Amino acid sequence: MPRPSRRTGWLSLPHLLGGSHRGPADAVPVVGPCPSVALYAVAPLRGVEHLVLDDLAAYADDRGWVVPAGCAVADSGPLDQDPNVRAGWQRVRAAATGRLVHGVVVPSFAHVAYRAGDWDRERAWLLEQGLFAIAADPTELQAGLEPAELRA
Repeated sequence: MPRPSRRTGWLSLPHLLGGSHRGPADAVPVVGPCPSVALYAVAPLRGVEHLVLDDLAAYADDRGWVVPAGCAVADSGPLDQDPNVRAGWQRVRAAATGRLVHGVVVPSFAHVAYRAGDWDRERAWLLEQGLFAIAADPTELQAGLEPAELRA
């Protein structure tokens, strides 16, 4: 069981996104450490992105996950921006497409997509890539983020 981070007050009971078109050797275990993750957040102001990313890095480090170079990414501005126009989110998508990461760690799923329609589209894409997403905020509602076969 991972120890709680001393650098953040967040704890997590994550439900991993599953579903993969990758081969068995690339499969991400439902429970256990992940070899590599991307960190992503949207900061309200420029210049404070590192504060959020530091907490996410501690969260990943506490679980033994590796963050490849260039995969700790933050955008700045309001959460309600379309994910397609966020340069940072596009970098995360490129890392996932290039198989550099097996998961994404965010403070809240709203950092990926604020609007329900945008989240549905991004969630579907994450599932198609065989990635999981974890919101480090324990108050984040994570219902419905697992494939149906894992809920049974």
